[in-house]
Amino acid sequence: GFPDQSATSRMISSLAFSMAQRGLDVIVVASREIHDHPGSVLPTTDTVRGIAIVRLASGRFGRHSLMRRSIDYLLFQVLAFVWLLRNVRATDTVVVCTDPPLLSVMSSVAIRLKGALMVNWIMDLFPETATELGFFRKRARWVGPWLTQARNWSLRSPGMVVCPTDKMAEFIFTQGISKDHVSVLHHWSDGEEIYPVSPQDNSLRKAWGLQDVFVVGYSGNFGRAHEFGTMLAAAKRLEHRADIQFLLIGGGHQHAAVKTAVLDLGLQNVIFKPLQPVEKLAESLSVADVHLVSLLPELEHCIIPSKFYGILAAGRPTIFVGDHDGEVPRVLRAKGCGSNVEIGETDKLCSIIEKLCDNPSTAAEMGDAARRLLCTDYSRERAADAWEGLIARLRTVAPSGAPLAQGISP
Repeated sequence: GFPDQSATSRMISSLAFSMAQRGLDVIVVASREIHDHPGSVLPTTDTVRGIAIVRLASGRFGRHSLMRRSIDYLLFQVLAFVWLLRNVRATDTVVVCTDPPLLSVMSSVAIRLKGALMVNWIMDLFPETATELGFFRKRARWVGPWLTQARNWSLRSPGMVVCPTDKMAEFIFTQGISKDHVSVLHHWSDGEEIYPVSPQDNSLRKAWGLQDVFVVGYSGNFGRAHEFGTMLAAAKRLEHRADIQFLLIGGGHQHAAVKTAVLDLGLQNVIFKPLQPVEKLAESLSVADVHLVSLLPELEHCIIPSKFYGILAAGRPTIFVGDHDGEVPRVLRAKGCGSNVEIGETDKLCSIIEKLCDNPSTAAEMGDAARRLLCTDYSRERAADAWEGLIARLRTVAPSGAPLAQGISP
């Protein structure tokens, strides 16, 4: 939770602040740890911009192994269950997120017992993501179907299921969840927090020595769901272009492997930088002239790359690497703010990068289209309107005056 800067936390914090500004009583339930600062411990209670924050204890086993992370997740779920039983009222609307995985299952038990309404806000679809990534192989094959049944039971809780994409909603319908129980509310970005910064005004671009080159960026989580081979092959192919540099910002599961691959390939046109603080986000995302976003095709119905919305806010075009018919490439084609390639299409990726480098006006037009799209379709205000409307509709069923409580990631 706030001040954590992970994608999930930023999205939830943005919603919480927006709802508080609109007069709702908001309580956020989170962990005491910060995702990108392991070992840090936050106060157990806090009030930030009108929001009451309750932070539950954490096992602090760390994220270095699946077992350690699972223990931390389980402890948070148990403590969240106890907190919900003690504090939720029948007049409450409880928004439960999907990080940690299956938080909705234990939370649903407590919320049903208290007679409250539950909004199951799906960020990443679990256990499908884990299944597609091969976590339930051989002897553990029975785990996936059992977890799916438990998850589907929680989705039928009184209230609503919220998905960020149509593809995810369509998959949820195949699980027997009725269409009138599911809403598609897209993710967004804060256009006042992230905005275009011109190269001549960008202190990071100057500090990193990128003033006179065309920058291809990747910013965010180097997670299991993303593909980096196509990007690295393109970087190798474009070594002869001294005016093109690749900038990789962030960290995550595959970060070390990507760094090793860059060393093995002897690439001199790839630069690594850590995630930047929130006050530098506008500059950080504006350093790149075009951003890469990738997602494994088999995970299209499970995950939405949240980094896409920050790229739109920064007014930069996107090249998507993955399923041609995925959620992001559909938007890119419809709105003219980027291009897409399939995994392994190195020649096509190189061609797109070179064309944008050699035609700055085309890149600028795509960037302008991206910013317009953010302002018209994926703005914070538009998202807040949609969420406020959803909560109001739910309250026609429940008694008025219900506060909004949120369970979020540890």
